[in-house]
Amino acid sequence: MIYLDSNATTQPAPEVVEAMLPYLRERWVNPSSSYRGAREVRKAIEGARGAVAEWIGAEVEEVVFTSCGTESVNAVHDSVRALWPERRRLIVGATEHAAVMESAERWVRNGGEKVVLPVGRDGVVELGVLREMLREPTALVSVMWANNETGVVAPMAEVVAMAHEAGALVHTDAVQAVGKVAVDVREVAVDFLSLSGHKVHAAKGVGALFVSRRARYLPLLVGGGQESGRRSGTENVAGIVGLGVAVALMRGQDGPRVTAMRDAFEAGVLKRVPEVVVNGLEARRLGTTSSLTFPGVDAAGMLILLDKAGVCCSAGSACHTGALHASHVLEAMGLDAGHAGSTLRFSFCRYNTMEEVERAVEGVVAGGEKMRMLMGVVVGG
Repeated sequence: MIYLDSNATTQPAPEVVEAMLPYLRERWVNPSSSYRGAREVRKAIEGARGAVAEWIGAEVEEVVFTSCGTESVNAVHDSVRALWPERRRLIVGATEHAAVMESAERWVRNGGEKVVLPVGRDGVVELGVLREMLREPTALVSVMWANNETGVVAPMAEVVAMAHEAGALVHTDAVQAVGKVAVDVREVAVDFLSLSGHKVHAAKGVGALFVSRRARYLPLLVGGGQESGRRSGTENVAGIVGLGVAVALMRGQDGPRVTAMRDAFEAGVLKRVPEVVVNGLEARRLGTTSSLTFPGVDAAGMLILLDKAGVCCSAGSACHTGALHASHVLEAMGLDAGHAGSTLRFSFCRYNTMEEVERAVEGVVAGGEKMRMLMGVVVGG
């Protein structure tokens, strides 16, 4: 298997798995208990919190452990809506993850107003439009740091400066960004940031939320008082410890090597199939991500052929695999439904090799040729 779907989930690092095992076998006690074993487990949690805080430039007390990025997103939206009812407006980017888009719908059901910030053909949010939108009183601007389908990186420093000048708070979904581009909440002073463990070679079921000391916050989950009262529920100790280890490993990730593999993959495909379009090519992109449109080729059929060839990728976001509608991300960038339905996402990580890239190129080219032949037969008939 050639796994090119790391934006969907990453392979847990062996070091992460080893670090987690003791907290599933021997150190399984509740960290909220008062005896020595529990205090040792609590110390491990706080060590991981410190690692995550250092990773993103936060203070230790600004990091809240959650179950995933989606929970973190929902918690922020619900908190701001509840604590700032007089400001009804929420601005979200047009290419946000479903976690943001669907949470924004709940914002509207709770009496708020949602405004969608458009992106250009390169997938970058329109800063001029944002400035105009912020002329109206706004509670929160929620813009993802890097897009999960195209890898396009947002101009977060400019977004934050504009929003704060207008008196609005800023949340960023940094699930795809952390560990791949520099994310420092001291330099880019977002008020809230969400991240997820399984995108950075940690386990599924653990995430984190940065809550700036400048911002008020109302917890989404109540009832136990864990996480200093900001997220009730007995902590996922093994997952949290694993996230702390993953953070340390990500600091040593060979980013240029991963980017080189992505670039070689795109160059190899374009050399053989020049009509392929690289989405977001003109923008700053994550070095891990390649969104390719194969004109006239059905992406669902290509996925089947690539699966048979042992190449794993996605038709856009893995969260929407199997959905009948086209990617809202690509449509927001100006692609019509036909082109959006001919797009595949390939995403790379430290565990890929250049030899896999070369084999994947062969699989993609062969799959595309077979799909065009099959579709030509259908159309001709």
